[in-house]
Amino acid sequence: MISNLRIAAIQLNATANKASNIDNAKRLTVQAIEKGARFIVLPEAFNFRGDKGTLRANAEMVPGPSTKPFQELAKNYNVTILLGSIIQTIEGHDKVFNTSILINDDGGVTAQYSKIHLFDVDVDHKQFRESDTFERGTQPVIAMVDDVAVGLSICYDLRFPELFRYYSAHGVKIACIPSSFTRPTGQAHWETLVRARAIENLMFVIAPNQVGVGSGGVPTYGNSLIVDPWGHVLARGNDQSEDVLVADLDLYGQQVLRNQFPCLSHRIDIR
Repeated sequence: MISNLRIAAIQLNATANKASNIDNAKRLTVQAIEKGARFIVLPEAFNFRGDKGTLRANAEMVPGPSTKPFQELAKNYNVTILLGSIIQTIEGHDKVFNTSILINDDGGVTAQYSKIHLFDVDVDHKQFRESDTFERGTQPVIAMVDDVAVGLSICYDLRFPELFRYYSAHGVKIACIPSSFTRPTGQAHWETLVRARAIENLMFVIAPNQVGVGSGGVPTYGNSLIVDPWGHVLARGNDQSEDVLVADLDLYGQQVLRNQFPCLSHRIDIR
């Protein structure tokens, strides 16, 4: 296994203009590559962030128009890219999936994760009911990036620690949490939850977030994070504009820490 991996988390302000979002995400991905990143993670809804009534019309198959440009980038630059999420068509179904897509350094789609926990809440007197439009995913997904096990999740999944306990129990070293976390909930809980998932599982966490006004007119929080297994913040985005965060993950140091502080082996199955 490699001992060090340079990664990037890209903070976006995606809009309802799909073509513009894709061009912008490609531009920032190239910036991350120029900074030496080998694994680049984009946020949830990186390619389209519109109102509820337009979601189904912007769904697509995988691979599709939002995937193929990044497959070319990955192959041309020999990097791995996680498309934080797109709206994925479900054949023969009125609902859609919210799906993360991992593209390897050969340009192939090697993993897909559909969001398990759907955001059905009220925030600042605005109602969100993702389950009206989205079908929930049914299983965790572990992917390999340069022989390192990576656990996939999306946004609201962050609030469900059992998912990340599953990942750490199955050898995951890095958790990805691409998000479109709102400003109200972000101010209250974002950093606390991201750092908690890192600390309790001795994992690196890559959490790129959206910034600016999201669907339903609710502002998103920005403050994208890269956190190490001891809970230290390696990189943090701002709360106003797009950003490219880069950090080196010391995977050898992570294994030393897990050996010296073996709390993962002390778990008891409490029912």
